[in-house]
Amino acid sequence: MSPTTLRVRRHALRASVAALATTVVGAAIGVALSTTEASAATGGVTGYATQNGGTTGGAGGQTVRATTGTAIHTALCNRASSSTPIIIQVEGTINHGNTTKVSGSSCNTAADKIELKEISNVTIIGVGGGAVFDQLGIHIRDSSNIIIQNVTVRNVKKSGSPTSNGGDAIGMESTVRNVWVDHASLEASGGESAGYDGLFDLKDDVQYVTLSYSTLKNSGRGGLIGSSESDRGNSFITFHHNSYTNIDSRTPLLRGGIAHIYNNSYVSLNESGINSRAGARARIDNNYFKNSKDVIGTFYTSEAGYWQVSGNIFDNVTWSAKGTDNNPAGPNPTSNTSVSIPYSFALDPASCVPDVVSRTAGANKGLQVSDGSCTPTSPTGGPTSSSPRPSSPGPSSPAPSSPGPTSGGTNLSIGAGSDGSSKASGTSYGDVRDGNLSTYWSPNGTTGSISIKWGSATSVSRINIREASGATGLIRNWRVLNGDTGAVLASGTGAGVITFSSTSTKKVTFEITTATGTPRVAEFETYA
Repeated sequence: MSPTTLRVRRHALRASVAALATTVVGAAIGVALSTTEASAATGGVTGYATQNGGTTGGAGGQTVRATTGTAIHTALCNRASSSTPIIIQVEGTINHGNTTKVSGSSCNTAADKIELKEISNVTIIGVGGGAVFDQLGIHIRDSSNIIIQNVTVRNVKKSGSPTSNGGDAIGMESTVRNVWVDHASLEASGGESAGYDGLFDLKDDVQYVTLSYSTLKNSGRGGLIGSSESDRGNSFITFHHNSYTNIDSRTPLLRGGIAHIYNNSYVSLNESGINSRAGARARIDNNYFKNSKDVIGTFYTSEAGYWQVSGNIFDNVTWSAKGTDNNPAGPNPTSNTSVSIPYSFALDPASCVPDVVSRTAGANKGLQVSDGSCTPTSPTGGPTSSSPRPSSPGPSSPAPSSPGPTSGGTNLSIGAGSDGSSKASGTSYGDVRDGNLSTYWSPNGTTGSISIKWGSATSVSRINIREASGATGLIRNWRVLNGDTGAVLASGTGAGVITFSSTSTKKVTFEITTATGTPRVAEFETYA
């Protein structure tokens, strides 16, 4: 059944655009910035995108400026290879009129969409007065390690004129791994009958994706994971601190796989909401549902899905009766599965979710995030929507003396000892365990190791490596070692939260084996 066309509430674009520090002529790329000037996405990757080696996007690569779709494609095609890291800063309106296919050995682009195909290690981030992809979708296919941040994608159609990306604002398909979409504004102006499809669609083997601090509105379909009941290979998707408003269904629709859905605000879900079916398992924590219908369950199929629910608030939510192809979780939702989450996360109470999400989610919100206690904070480490270009790193601003862990639990590094390989002048081993993000340790070069140690054996299963401001993304390959035995507990790429089997040891070591500059480790947090 075609969704009812939704009422349109268009946002006016900001009238003023910040002046560019670097002039961009026509469809050309802006001046490339040095690695020391460039920085990756702001705020730190979260959710399942931290797993499978992590998601760093174009960190450590060249930074270019683009004001047209052609310029974005040209930046991809001008790389030395399809995996050469790059950060593309976008400002202005990107549309069919300024987007063409560009060819090259490091790209595979198209004229009717922003095509991220058969590539890796790319960040696209809106800067200055904002980046608006108008009637032009973003398509990710056979690619990995992609970050899309601080952009608006609106009114992408699959029928009518012009058409783009099968009607999806952001679509991923065919062996996609490790994508982080953050502080995006995704919107349509109606449902399928008006020519639109999904706002955030994943299909045909997409895994390790996070959608965070984004708004999805005025669409018949929020998004799907799996295009049919047999497309069950998509998994490990996180949705957190997003705002869904005036959506008919699919917030999201899950077929197979695992999803973690927490701290989202849902208002006016007109037909159904989180639709877990075809064996999918969803963990649904501390969300706020308001003025909506059938917000959790299995809908439009007899192939059951499952859910674990906790801490959610249902405000004026109505529920349908159960039937052969309709199994709503309410009116008193209870869990029918259990889902273990491998990464750290901080839950805001559901009662404050509408407020904190309204203040943080979407493009041009200053990339603010929640600190886990319902308070928006402004993270450091990259360009923001109000900055016309990144600046060279300056002196670090004082940070709170105790930033706290990224999730529940005690940071075992506080009060512990530390040592490591040769350190750079002016840095200290102790700076990684002082709870102060403005102090840091650096190796004497681009590689080295730093250790946390205790007087007696201590159980550790998770660490969090926090890079200092201005050094985000410099750490590339690493190993985590049991300092007592030398055994490798974990290995991967990019800093952040690292999990491994619980280990009892007197010492745990983080060894940096490659980096794109001199790393700065502000905090080496350890958790049981």
